[in-house]
Amino acid sequence: ELRRRASPWQRNLGYPLAMLGLLALTGISVLIVCFHVLELLLDDAAMPRGIQDASLGQVSFSIFGSFGAALQVVLIFYLMVSSVVGFYSSPLFTRLLPERQDTPLTKIIGNCVSLLVLSSALPVFSRTLGITRFDLLGDFGRFNWLGNFYIVFLYNMGFAGLTTLCLVKRVSWAVQAELIRAFGED
Repeated sequence: ELRRRASPWQRNLGYPLAMLGLLALTGISVLIVCFHVLELLLDDAAMPRGIQDASLGQVSFSIFGSFGAALQVVLIFYLMVSSVVGFYSSPLFTRLLPERQDTPLTKIIGNCVSLLVLSSALPVFSRTLGITRFDLLGDFGRFNWLGNFYIVFLYNMGFAGLTTLCLVKRVSWAVQAELIRAFGED
């Protein structure tokens, strides 16, 4: 219903640009993770351990300088939003979605706990994937399992593989549906 009420500008320009933006952010994040996997295979320094004696402002956390830092911020925000959307889209947690002016207190508490867990996991998530090397205030690089090569390698490979699979599935199904619709077959 929202698509039918959308203006022609929204339908013809807004939705395709938003889709291209989402595809680009997903592609960039997969490329960064694949590059991080190569770094893991070639250099032990790519492990997501804590940075010792690196004070803020003296060491660049991105090889691309300011542009790379801005890209990291955008990618982390994208990962945050996509993880929240994915969480509420899963069949197990769709009942947790708040309803306008009809949300019981237990559901509000459940949403707060869920968002707190997701936001607490985001720094470790982005650091393990190699999106950023910034330590934040919690010093998340000191977890013992972040020094285990196999766990970090499999985590990165799983993310890259599953994200690519989802991306190919969504794009190929959308293209297939449009081709079927264009040729008039049901």
